[in-house]
Amino acid sequence: MPILPETLRGQLLVATPPLVDPNFDRSVVLLLEHGEEGALGIILNRPTDASLVSVMPEWHRHASAPGVVFSGGPVAPEAVIALARGGYDAAPGWVSVLGGMGTVDVGLDPSDLEFELSELRVFVGYAGWGPGQLESELAQDAWFVVATTPADPFSIDPEHLWRDVLRRQRGRIALFANHPVDPEMN
Repeated sequence: MPILPETLRGQLLVATPPLVDPNFDRSVVLLLEHGEEGALGIILNRPTDASLVSVMPEWHRHASAPGVVFSGGPVAPEAVIALARGGYDAAPGWVSVLGGMGTVDVGLDPSDLEFELSELRVFVGYAGWGPGQLESELAQDAWFVVATTPADPFSIDPEHLWRDVLRRQRGRIALFANHPVDPEMN
């Protein structure tokens, strides 16, 4: 197993096939936090049928296509995490994750923000790991750790993100993009 950096914050976890847990099968997780106390991320490729305009009408004009709420993971399904572009480190209601991308406090009125949002995606629930849990899963080859591109978190085709992320990798990881959903049908 390769030596991991101190933090994987801002990186993608791509589920290796087949991941037995249906919550994470073919998932792409953006890590928002990672350290000694554990890790927290959001699944980027699980759109729901709930439109953002019906759930959070004051925020929908900032939403990236497809303009729906996403299922961010199985932990705390009542929790809301909004990922966006446009904030900066010292801005109230903003926590930077990677470059100009971060989380925005949707408890605020969007007109009160001190910055303009160029993209927004809202997630309910999140993926979480206790201390050492993610590292253990990585040692068991449950995840590929890959770099995030600016387009990944706001993909207009989230249902194909798993395959798209794998396809752009180099070496043997790219081969997994062709792994069938049901290996029995291969």
